[in-house]
Amino acid sequence: MKGNVKRGQLVVISGPSGSGKSTVIKEVYRQRSGLHFSVSYTTRPPRPGEENGVHYHFISRERFEELIGQGMFLEYAQYQGNYYGTGRDVVEDMLAKGQDVLLDIEVQGAASVRKLFPEATLIFMIPPSFAELARRLRGRNSEDETVIQGRLARAREEYKQIPMYDYLVINDKIDDAASEVLAILKAQDCRVSARIDFIKEDISL
Repeated sequence: MKGNVKRGQLVVISGPSGSGKSTVIKEVYRQRSGLHFSVSYTTRPPRPGEENGVHYHFISRERFEELIGQGMFLEYAQYQGNYYGTGRDVVEDMLAKGQDVLLDIEVQGAASVRKLFPEATLIFMIPPSFAELARRLRGRNSEDETVIQGRLARAREEYKQIPMYDYLVINDKIDDAASEVLAILKAQDCRVSARIDFIKEDISL
């Protein structure tokens, strides 16, 4: 490509708990090279099988609030009494190097990212029906009905924010949902704004 290194694209995927985001993202990451998954920070304790630095950066509430004061987060929010946030420096460094960055964050964080990066691509993921979402949450057998009802109530509020997003992916089958996300990323790669450097020298832009 002519000129400087092309800036990477920032992609946000949101969706309610039970939408299958993590599984789809894993498949997207397997199929697409040059895609950096940003590991978020959180103050909640690790769940069984989760590794520090892989699933999340697990830090104390005190340390998280120190980082807030230092302006180290691209976005952050509280959910069920715990902080969640995206480190700013790593994301901006990756984008500057031409690396595409994918964020798995909730709607409040996505709104913050859109303000800072209007060019970011926002994708919302849902199951094929709300009944299916409830079925998936109950199928985990890891939470009582009170918690599940809370998650469903939150999902209803999150659904109201879908018009803020650029794309809606319906996750009925993992492979199909991953293919849709990959198609979106490919389409974004082909935007004029992403490829303008190919012709700048030819038309003296």
